[in-house]
Amino acid sequence: MRPGDWAVLAVSLAGIVLYGLYKGRDSNTTEKYLLAGKSMPWYAMALSIMATQASAITFISTTGQAYVDGMRFIHMYLGLPLAMIVIAAWIAPRFHESGVYTAYEYLERRFDARVRALVSLIFLIQRGLAVGVALSAPALVLTVIMGWPAEITTLLMGVVVVGYTVAGGIATVTWTDFVQMLVMTVGLVAALVCAIWLSPVGFGEALDIAGAAGRLNPAVWTVNWNDSYNILSGLIGGMFLALAYFGCDQSQVQRYLTGKSIAQAKLSLLFNAVAKIPMQFMILFTGAMVFVFFTFTQPPATFNPRMEQRMERAVGWTEAKAEYDAAWQARRAAAGQLPAAGAEFKDAQNRFDAARTKAMALAGTKPGEDTNYIFLSFVTRYMPVGIVGLIMAAIFAAAMSTISAEINSLATVSVVDVYKRHVKKDGADRHYLAAARWATAFWGIYAVMTARYAANLGSLIEVVNKVGSLFYGGLIGVFVLAFFVPRATARGAFWGVLAGEAAIFYMWAKTDIFFLWFNALGCLVVVAAGYAVSLLERPEQPNEV
Repeated sequence: MRPGDWAVLAVSLAGIVLYGLYKGRDSNTTEKYLLAGKSMPWYAMALSIMATQASAITFISTTGQAYVDGMRFIHMYLGLPLAMIVIAAWIAPRFHESGVYTAYEYLERRFDARVRALVSLIFLIQRGLAVGVALSAPALVLTVIMGWPAEITTLLMGVVVVGYTVAGGIATVTWTDFVQMLVMTVGLVAALVCAIWLSPVGFGEALDIAGAAGRLNPAVWTVNWNDSYNILSGLIGGMFLALAYFGCDQSQVQRYLTGKSIAQAKLSLLFNAVAKIPMQFMILFTGAMVFVFFTFTQPPATFNPRMEQRMERAVGWTEAKAEYDAAWQARRAAAGQLPAAGAEFKDAQNRFDAARTKAMALAGTKPGEDTNYIFLSFVTRYMPVGIVGLIMAAIFAAAMSTISAEINSLATVSVVDVYKRHVKKDGADRHYLAAARWATAFWGIYAVMTARYAANLGSLIEVVNKVGSLFYGGLIGVFVLAFFVPRATARGAFWGVLAGEAAIFYMWAKTDIFFLWFNALGCLVVVAAGYAVSLLERPEQPNEV
């Protein structure tokens, strides 16, 4: 990056952190540290919820996902608006009225301590796995633009986020999220405008090229259990994923528990119901326009800089490069004749993909494993000075918002659901405040240690959702029992969760069912098994919550 980009990046990040620390300066009690004293307005919660979900992975990996697979990833979000309505109408009011710190505290009041402990453990496992993936994304950025080892970049990013999260708690996290979301929005618009502006063809021609290459495919009507993204998997599987993430995952529940009132919390959720799909559409469309740009500007055979160096030293590179160059030239020529030359362009695209696969094999890699580097390569090599710094600031802002929220929620569950409930039940408020700070630091260190293993797992946006889907069916299922099945007992809920998780891991290991379906099918198993076990017990009145 150039000096102007560094200046934009430094000023943006410093301003965000300082603003957040200022807003969280009074977090001197456990309630203020973990719930911001329930003082947050709806717009701060709304953008915090959106910023927490829209991580650096969203910028880096979702654009790359659209580049290689088109826009059908948008199906994952089709069920989100309905999920937000359900959460706003039934789930959020239950949590607010009960006065809990965590979603899992509610489960003990409805069932018993054993159910609470089991579900808290599930959350800590799945969110603990995801936080390392979230931190690996900004580490990729620094590795690409500075050439530093991933270990150093991960540590640098982790220290910054952990520092302000430990200092200010949820108030600092929420207000930094608020500003970070504004920066992300500006950066996203700038990236899309630049992708269209830098392409040598008009907007209409760009749409023709992206469409001919299968990159404009936001509606796939084919029904297939093993297909990645289609209307049915998005509406049903995506809805259950959103219900679990926004309704049962503490990293999101904690956002609307900080609200001034239940009305403010509902507004924040409904705002996301309206705004989330357009934002994701814009991010995916940016990736499609980056594809058009690289149709006329030759991309590297692999976007991963380290793999590129290894490839160029491999035996057979000269011949593979000549074949790759010729295939790209043929694709560019065919693109210039669209829409008339649709068949010729598809054939040229297939030959280009084959040549790229052959070249990448020289470095022991394959297409898809460099997805996370595509957008970064476009930004750092081709965008104007100042805009690069702005987009980098947006990526870092997205990363900071997600990581801070996740380690804060992990610390909350660790202290409230584990330490306070099972280790030290009668400590002073000052003691639990200190414990929350130490727990935040612990999970931040944990994220730094695990992030290095996530960079080579493929598309990070898919990885983080796959990890969540292995556990979310169990989470949403037990809350369905708690909220909507009065006959459900504690024993039924406990064994229902275990049955649901067993079913999910069986589907993951033994079938080709797409991971979005894990959320819905896992939930059904939990409810069915939990209700069946409950029927075997003597009827009793459910606990009052």
